[in-house]
Amino acid sequence: MPAMPLRRVSRRRFLSTSASVATAAACGGCSNLFFHGNRGRPVVSSGVASGDVTADSAIVWSATDRGARMIVDWDTADSFKSATRVIGPDAVSRTGFTAKMDLRNLPADTRIFYRVTFENLDDFSQSEPVVGSFKTAPARESVRDVCFAWSGDTAGQGWGIDPSRGGMPIYRAIADLAPDFFIHSGDTIYADLPIPPEIKLPDGQVWRNLVTRAKSSPAQTLADYRGAFAYNLLDPNVRRFNASVPVIAQWDDHEVHNNWYPGRVLDEPAYTIERDCDVLSGRARQAFGEYMPIRVSDEDPQRIYRSYAHGPLLEVFMLDERSYRGPNSPNRQTTLDRAAYFLGPLQLEWIKAALKKSTATWKVIASDMPISCISKDGKTDYEAWANGDHGRPLGRELELANLLGFIKSNGIKNTAWITADVHFPANIHYHPDRAKGFKDFDPFWEFISGPLHAGGFGPNALDVTFGPEYRWKKPPKKSGDGPGHGFAAYGVIRIDAGSKTMRVTQHGIDGRELAAQQIEPEL
Repeated sequence: MPAMPLRRVSRRRFLSTSASVATAAACGGCSNLFFHGNRGRPVVSSGVASGDVTADSAIVWSATDRGARMIVDWDTADSFKSATRVIGPDAVSRTGFTAKMDLRNLPADTRIFYRVTFENLDDFSQSEPVVGSFKTAPARESVRDVCFAWSGDTAGQGWGIDPSRGGMPIYRAIADLAPDFFIHSGDTIYADLPIPPEIKLPDGQVWRNLVTRAKSSPAQTLADYRGAFAYNLLDPNVRRFNASVPVIAQWDDHEVHNNWYPGRVLDEPAYTIERDCDVLSGRARQAFGEYMPIRVSDEDPQRIYRSYAHGPLLEVFMLDERSYRGPNSPNRQTTLDRAAYFLGPLQLEWIKAALKKSTATWKVIASDMPISCISKDGKTDYEAWANGDHGRPLGRELELANLLGFIKSNGIKNTAWITADVHFPANIHYHPDRAKGFKDFDPFWEFISGPLHAGGFGPNALDVTFGPEYRWKKPPKKSGDGPGHGFAAYGVIRIDAGSKTMRVTQHGIDGRELAAQQIEPEL
């Protein structure tokens, strides 16, 4: 129904309001995240966010400090003079006092301004409103330039929020870019790694972290996982970013524990409450769903893999390489059985069918783990696709060979892969002429970026089964260097509406361009 008349909010006021809320959260909002009263005016405790945007829909997210009902007003003008009001779900204890609303019937390719208010379930008092905005995707027949960004790894290796050093500055750089959307390629939190009070820097200075109880030890309870997600939202840069850039989120290992897989049981003294990764991942998955603006599948509420079309030029395919994998192993299975699963049969068939069905010029596959970077788990086991054998496909590589062969045999053109995970940015080209063990595929690119706000590592050696070649890479000067050393990275993909050319750029912590690669489409 139509909203009541709303006070005009200029773009300047919109941005300053978002920044003010973020600053309040970082300075004094911590108690609101961990203490929930009953009566009194609710407080929007963690800002607002949007995600999983389509041409006519979007998820709007927020959180409050007590039981309250979410109310969203949206309009195509920041004045909110003709706003539509939607009464949303209740933010209550079973949701961690978070709430999400799936806004429908939105106009395509339009900037949508939204305002979130919470109404107390006991005395009907209302919170101060918090505003955000996003742009819906263009319709399938609407050709326009496309710009989106991606990266991964937030608050890892002890790098938390130091307000005196700008918190998490890379989020400010991405927000200033104003992309159509941002893909968070996993490790949205580091549930397994606590945030220490300080990190000593080489020049003798000290990075002083904001520390909360939830981030003082590895996450084991549902409250711990919720607290890890809430921690990142204490940073004003993250909150401003969330209020203006829609997010499409994946998960990887650190949402639960480093290198976890279904069935793993941890053997670590710090895990005194729970060591079964099946139990821990269930709690982590709930918190991920509560805190990320992700659309829940009607078919399977636990499903994270999905795709989104963005006009006729782009469709992104979001993979889940954590939920259905077999155990980490030497990864040398000769047949594609349960032990060799990475995507699993259902997801593998889904991505093949979705790619074949897609009419988009460019088909970007978002893989939370890289293809050929060799990532070991201990002395003998492997964590990602590659197994370091360099020969014919074995283990998890069997799924990848199956998919790449399908793409070629079905004439699916203009695929590119984006990922994160390894904590350094790189551009990698694949060609069957260089492949040592499998040649039945078309040449393609993989682009790695990150970390957003974590320690840097690499560069990893490449498994040459599929003919990879580094065309550019930028590891940190020293392993573990992070934002305190000026090291962080994100990638940007732009598709030109006229030529349909894809231009991929890599950027540093301040937004400065580090590298560029242009790819011409095969039409």
